[in-house]
Amino acid sequence: VFVFIGIEGASVYSRYAKERADVGKATIMGFVVVTSLMVLVTLLPFAVLQRADIAGLRQPSMAGVLESVVGPWGAIFVSAGLIVSVLGAYLAWALICAEVMFAAGKSKDMPAVFARVNKNNVPVVALWVTSIIIQLIVISTYWSRDAFSLMLNLTSATTLIPYFLVAAYGLMIAKRGETYDVRPGERQRDLVLAGIAVLYTLFMIYAGGLKYILLAAILFAPGTVLYYMARREQGKPVFDKTSDWILFGIIVAAAVYGVYGLATGSISI
Repeated sequence: VFVFIGIEGASVYSRYAKERADVGKATIMGFVVVTSLMVLVTLLPFAVLQRADIAGLRQPSMAGVLESVVGPWGAIFVSAGLIVSVLGAYLAWALICAEVMFAAGKSKDMPAVFARVNKNNVPVVALWVTSIIIQLIVISTYWSRDAFSLMLNLTSATTLIPYFLVAAYGLMIAKRGETYDVRPGERQRDLVLAGIAVLYTLFMIYAGGLKYILLAAILFAPGTVLYYMARREQGKPVFDKTSDWILFGIIVAAAVYGVYGLATGSISI
């Protein structure tokens, strides 16, 4: 899951696209390139090392693989490349997250202040808030026994939940037949694809384990404060339906249990 997080970046920044068709092309190209790289990185090590040796390598494992082929400089080369990659991902994700908050500010799902831009059309408030939160999360890794694995698994868990909600929404729309007035023939196809997506994301959430779901809830629960502020700005109730309150209660309960687990040591990071 972590490998494919980010290929939706083209759709996140679609407001800059001159042609809407380019967004779909960029997303598909990103998927193909990332898939190819993942297959190569996964399979090529088996051409030079035994499986047991690969399993015992430290992160980044590709450093150990290349070192076994060309010598010590291979590990240095991969490690340097990893630093460049991480810094690039750090910058890209900060911008993508800021863009998401900006879009939510424009749609009034977040406080209007997040829709504010500077003279260069950069969502300055969203970018500042995003950067500060990222810094706090990076600092928190100081107390982690394996910061790389923690961030990888936590990022995957927090991403899978929105993926599941998007898939479930797509399934709901397809079942109701909404938005299919122009192309009704696509409804059955979308119904099948959305159903598969719902089952797959549910399985991935289950496979990821309860620990990371609880840690994700600790992040999600405080975020409701921003939604509360946005609804108050518009003079609307925070939640319109009883089911919304029930879902909110589940998230808060999971967050409280997660904090309790961290405090008592039953959940370790």
